[in-house]
Order: sequence, then structure tokens, then C-alpha cells
Amino acid sequence: MSAASTPIVPFDSTLRGHGLCEPFVTGLFVDGASISVFDFAGSQVTVCASDATAARAESLQFELGEGPHWEALATGAPVMCPDITKALSGSWPVFAGAAQDAGIAAAFAFPMRIGAATVGVVDLYCAHPRWLDAHQISLASSMADRVAIAAVRMATRMADDPHAAENDVAPALRREVHQATGMIQAQLEVSATEALTRLRSRAFATGMPIGELAASVVAGRTDFSALPD
Repeated sequence: MSAASTPIVPFDSTLRGHGLCEPFVTGLFVDGASISVFDFAGSQVTVCASDATAARAESLQFELGEGPHWEALATGAPVMCPDITKALSGSWPVFAGAAQDAGIAAAFAFPMRIGAATVGVVDLYCAHPRWLDAHQISLASSMADRVAIAAVRMATRMADDPHAAENDVAPALRREVHQATGMIQAQLEVSATEALTRLRSRAFATGMPIGELAASVVAGRTDFSALPD
């Protein structure tokens, strides 16, 4: 579809949950979207995912610590990966391989900004390789900024709700991951960044989902200070 025929999708800031992702899917003709918010301490809340594959793409990047999601957050600029196979020998080889296995052929990430601050990322995926043209990139960037305040408000409410549930497409709070990171930080006397890296590395090396490993740490079944280097 040409840039001239790409519709301008009205964004309703009162939308909640899945509705926050839907305008990206329908307006940009992608197969899925997810929206994540970060706080000043580095904690991440995924406020919505349009489908299970979008949720998996976001989860893979969180678990592996690599992918367009993190590059967009670090640079404050959109990141385009129109053919995921090209990333196998690039900056995110592990994510690219896992994304392929999940049925993802193209991935894009757009930073969400409030003023000069980047507060989160909108991740998009396609099941087939494709480009976003200049108009679509501009539209996605504008939509990402417009959704930012609603996403931050939702993330705040979710973080304050101890009963917020998680499933394949529901928001991911990852409370136990953040709790486990703090415990590993104390066990190893390292920074929070290093503690999360150790948690991710251990999960990847053992093939254990990061949430499952975090739960084991929180429950006292796994002590990183007792693990071999």
C-alpha cells in the first residue's frame, strides 16, 4: 500500500488495554503490536499486546536483553528490521533466531516520548518480511508519542494493583523478576543491571523461562551466591 493511501488512524487516549495496541495494527497494516513502559529504576511494565506472538516478541527481548526494543530505548529513535534473517549476523543474533522460531519475519520499535524523556517502546511485528515507508514511520512515531501518557497511566495503575493477572496477551508486570533482581544484587553485591544480566544469562543457559527462575530465587530455592561461576 502506498504512503498516500495509508490512513491516518485517529487515536483515542481513553482507550485501555488491548485497545491501546489496536490502532498500530490497523493503521500500519502490521500483524501485531505491544506497548511497554519503563520507570526511572529500570522496571518494565508491558501494558498491552495485541496477540500472543506480539507478547512473545516482547518477552523474548526482555529475557534476552537484546533486540530492536532495547535499541529504540537506548537511542530514542525508531529501529527498523524489515527482514529478521538479516539480524542473524548483526546486533541481535540470539533474538533474531528466537524470533524466527516464533514466526516473526520483521520487527520494528518506536520510542514513546513525553517531552524529551523516552518512557517506553511500541514494538511491532510482521509474519512476513516488509518495509515501512517514510510516511508509515512518521505515522508510527507520532502515534507512539500520542499513546505515551495513556500507557504510563495504565502502567502506574497496574503496578499498584496486586491482583493484576498475566497471560499470553495480558500485561506483564514481572514483579518476581524485579524482586529476584534485588535479591541477586544483595547476594552477589553487584549493581541492579549486573544482577538482571546474571538472571537472564542463567535462564538462557539452563533453558528455564526467566519468570520461573525468578520465582525460584524469590522462594529461596535458588541462591546465586551458591552457583558456580
